[in-house]
Amino acid sequence: MAGLRLSDLNASGTLDGILCDIDDTLTWHGRLVPSAFAALAAAQARGLHVVPVTGRPYGWADHIARMWPVDGVVAENGGLWCWMTEARLERGFVQSAATRQENRARLDALAETILTAVPGTALASDQAFRALDLAIDFCEDVPPLPRPAIDRIVAAFESAGATCKVSSIHVNGWFGSFDKLAGFRRFHHDRYGTEPDLSRWVYFGDSANDAPMFRAFPVSVGVANVADFLDRMEHWPTHITKAPGGHGFAEAMNVLFSQL
Repeated sequence: MAGLRLSDLNASGTLDGILCDIDDTLTWHGRLVPSAFAALAAAQARGLHVVPVTGRPYGWADHIARMWPVDGVVAENGGLWCWMTEARLERGFVQSAATRQENRARLDALAETILTAVPGTALASDQAFRALDLAIDFCEDVPPLPRPAIDRIVAAFESAGATCKVSSIHVNGWFGSFDKLAGFRRFHHDRYGTEPDLSRWVYFGDSANDAPMFRAFPVSVGVANVADFLDRMEHWPTHITKAPGGHGFAEAMNVLFSQL
């Protein structure tokens, strides 16, 4: 990881905002880190847009968009996005309602196959709130599974023709060709009416499903625990924090704030 020092971070040009994963990027050991949450509010107070880009479900995104200091949320690994206006919550989906319904039946059948084939797995506890994907838990609410078991989950998704991404807690799979980057672009177009200038945003993440964002953004930050996933990633962040999870996010945000 030589050359990925956070001390080299330079984003002193004009920034539009920050994008961040949630699990193990804003959280640590399953809990939201207070200093990370405070950094989101501090970023907004400095005039930056704040947009979590997460594998978490539609139901969580609805709540986060309404209640957190954010300007919108991209959820289910880019499959949907939402934001609050003065009047109501606005939503966007990459797939039509009919396509989502058709894919849900296929994903439900695939879930049975995976849970049978890989002992110790479970449906993610937030599966009931998902609109487009299937989340298989390998360490959030089940005892952590070894790397070969995670690989078998991935293989099952891929053999069924599904796209899948490994996060720090789940393997998420879906039918369709979207990812976090595509979802953010769609969100930006719907929310702001323009294509985003990626050089004016900083992305924060921690795992393999963040790789499309690390590839695309000129400035990106991995919190320290991203080291656990670098061997699964073709594209790494440009900088890595010393501290893990939300503590690392707060560490990096303090560096950014010192440049604004």
